[in-house]
Amino acid sequence: MKIAIISDIHGNLEALKATLKDIEKRKVDKIMCLGDTISKGVHPKECLKLVREKCEIILQGNCDIYFSMEHKDIEQKYEQEQKRIKWNQSLINKGDREYLLELPFCYEFYMSGSLVRLFHATPVANNKAILNVDSIQTKYQMFLPSKNTVSQLTADVVIYGHIHHPYMDKIYNKTIINVGSVGNSYDVIRNKEKDSNVLETTKSNYLIIEGEYNCQEYNSDISFQFIKVPYDINKELENQNINIEKENYRVELKEGIYRDMTKINENFRKLGIDVDKI
Repeated sequence: MKIAIISDIHGNLEALKATLKDIEKRKVDKIMCLGDTISKGVHPKECLKLVREKCEIILQGNCDIYFSMEHKDIEQKYEQEQKRIKWNQSLINKGDREYLLELPFCYEFYMSGSLVRLFHATPVANNKAILNVDSIQTKYQMFLPSKNTVSQLTADVVIYGHIHHPYMDKIYNKTIINVGSVGNSYDVIRNKEKDSNVLETTKSNYLIIEGEYNCQEYNSDISFQFIKVPYDINKELENQNINIEKENYRVELKEGIYRDMTKINENFRKLGIDVDKI
């Protein structure tokens, strides 16, 4: 069975449509979404409709809950943050918000003997960033169960989103995979003198996992395939006049650079990485 795993659409309708078309072309059996269907782009409602139609499993991302919940302390927040919350909530209705607040945190299944666990960011919280450069011990924690996981078993394969750039690593006979982002792909390790073509980053990214679904025996093959799908970024940006953060959105879509690299660089420094020498 082929399962497509998508994540972090962020209201980018053009990217989502191109991705779903590619998934259909590859004759995938199931689609699962790791969350963050809304926020950033101006088409969260349309994206949510498509995801609900096409995906068998949909998990809750940090933006899904943040921009759907009531913020009783909104007056105490920074003015710009108040605007962000109100604007994002204005693009979806009450029913959409209630649906997003009820989405599950985690999903698990066996594939060719491997226990595969899906979540948005970590097994503990859906808003913490685990990067490809993090320590082995930090990555190992991603396989452990929590009160939010379906089972209390240690996973063989974990697949997550949130950080918007795909990678795969192997530790302790286990596999950790980030699927990247459909609608908001970027790379945090950048250098103008070393960078390749930006389209290597800004295409839509998703994953296909193939094997014997719901099989707990190690008697068949399993494979993981990363897919990059081109889409019309300019067309997506044509409809952003109402976007209160349209310049940030443009930079992320066109240049593949996160809007707040100061925050990212601080995380690198905490890991002992000299950002000036990357």
